[in-house]
Amino acid sequence: MKLVSYKTEEQEHLGVFVNGHIYNLHSCDKLIPDNMRDFLFEGEELMEHAKRVNEDIRAGRLQAREEFFYEITAPVAHPTSCRDAYAFRQHVETSRRNRKVPMIPQFDQYPVFYFTNHNAIQGPGDIECMPDHFEKLDFELEVAVVLNKKGRNITAAEADSYIAGFMIMNDMSARTLQMEEMLLNLGPAKGKDFSTVIGPWLVTPDELEQYRVPPKDGHTGNAYNLKMKCWVNGIEVSKGSMADMEWTFAEIIERCAYGCDVLPGDVIGSGTVGTGCFLELNGTGLLNDANYKAQWLQPGDIVEMEVTGLGVLSNTIIKAKSNFSILNLKKGTEVLES
Repeated sequence: MKLVSYKTEEQEHLGVFVNGHIYNLHSCDKLIPDNMRDFLFEGEELMEHAKRVNEDIRAGRLQAREEFFYEITAPVAHPTSCRDAYAFRQHVETSRRNRKVPMIPQFDQYPVFYFTNHNAIQGPGDIECMPDHFEKLDFELEVAVVLNKKGRNITAAEADSYIAGFMIMNDMSARTLQMEEMLLNLGPAKGKDFSTVIGPWLVTPDELEQYRVPPKDGHTGNAYNLKMKCWVNGIEVSKGSMADMEWTFAEIIERCAYGCDVLPGDVIGSGTVGTGCFLELNGTGLLNDANYKAQWLQPGDIVEMEVTGLGVLSNTIIKAKSNFSILNLKKGTEVLES
């Protein structure tokens, strides 16, 4: 089942995407809330209601109301939190090699994640960026899950049952801001907090069963062979597979939930697939050729991401009508006398 959030006349709604059409779930079953946030908090019972509606529409048993005039938004437009993990070994190894530092052994010991701005979630459409964001503006090709059960101290063996569905995720990154502040061993923060894109819809795990594969040796949880690709202005720049995740979402959720509650509506990203950002691609290019011309996102660029079974997420980069720069607010570099 593909769940979609959309707006009509600025009112948010929850729908199901069937055969290229959107149908309002609440109009089909009054027990189903008309927004994704409330729906996720109701957990598995209402998920089963929605699946029955979906199957009835597919089979022609239900004459549902089709939406014709709407704006698709992020599937989970108001997450309770947003974390991003670091699950693809190739991305980590390549990025570290490009910086001429060795692979860090802790990567193989436990999954890690950071919190990003859950109030900066966007869906398909325009991404407005400030001047400082265009100082090495980057995409990051990822997959994300959203939870629909509350839990604490969840084991990896049970964690997959907390996943409501999967989405494409573009973890937008302003690399100059990111790299400057991380010199202080804190972050990422300002380099990440302006936009995280998810969409176009939320796909329930049953739809991906045909793509399920064993996890990496020594790991626990479901893994999926979903092809991942990204184009910028129609040119393919990235490709990989979700099957290359070293850490499963189940293992990531286990760590997220240790000693604290995870909640319905929590969004968790996979981290960047290998080749899945310009930072990695530029680093590799410059390592192999000193004359390599680095590429970063520019105003007007169209970023399209496709993941098997999860659809296509398309965004256009636009420039804000402002010249305000926090990079220009930096103080001098004098060393203070102790």
